[in-house]
Amino acid sequence: MTFPEVTVSTKSSSAQVDQGADLAAMAADMAAAARAFVESVQAVAAGSSPDETVSILLLELSSLLAAGSPLGAIVDVVPEERFEPDAGYEVDVDLVRSRLRDLLGPADNYVEVFDPYAIAEVVPARLSDDLADICSDLLHGLSHHLAGREFEALWWWQFSYLSTWGPGASAALRALQSLIAHVRLDVPMEPETDPPLADVVELAEG
Repeated sequence: MTFPEVTVSTKSSSAQVDQGADLAAMAADMAAAARAFVESVQAVAAGSSPDETVSILLLELSSLLAAGSPLGAIVDVVPEERFEPDAGYEVDVDLVRSRLRDLLGPADNYVEVFDPYAIAEVVPARLSDDLADICSDLLHGLSHHLAGREFEALWWWQFSYLSTWGPGASAALRALQSLIAHVRLDVPMEPETDPPLADVVELAEG
């Protein structure tokens, strides 16, 4: 399956104006979704609602993936200038990463299938890494959007949705769903995870 490219042009025509307006609206929607997700993750990492950590992250990841799904459904967005301008200062997400790791405790670690359509390789992962890296990708696009480069932002969000933050959000959401299912359905986890299970159950039931 192939998708043609959409090249955003500054030349005027009614079709290009309509297309540009649609893409600008999509960029605005994605910017709002990105900002909301980052702010929510930062609040969780700050410990604002420790008993609701898993529930909040489940909702926020679901909302972000819903907002990002059009990026995978539309054709490739390619800015007219075939190079990426400097996005400026990159926000350091390492503090968010470390705080989430401490907050999630034993629930931070999980395993995933790296690519279900390639070799079924099971790899270790961390929710804290997924969430911090997603925030980093979204903030990079927000830097472009805030600088008035809305199509550059949309291109970046689409590219990183397909390559990094989309897969990361999907994997993290699946891990959180599994965690909640184990607790709510009273399904035992693997024996080697039993020692910290009480902490995991408390986190998921919050």
